Amino acid sequence: MNANASRISALTRDLLQKWQETRTCWRDAKSEEFERIFLGELAGTVERTVASIEQIDKLLHKIKRDCE
Repeated sequence: MNANASRISALTRDLLQKWQETRTCWRDAKSEEFERIFLGELAGTVERTVASIEQIDKLLHKIKRDCE
């Protein structure tokens, strides 16, 4: 499951990097609205999601060890 958390983080970093590249040529009210609505909370949400995935992964490993 940690592979999934790493992949989500990497894809989010790629997306935000592409967004910064896009912002160099798209600078108007609609781009600001897009950033506010769709990207504003994305990084924080992904960080919390990755942390949750890691906690679930640890819990699943513990359950597996306890059942052996």
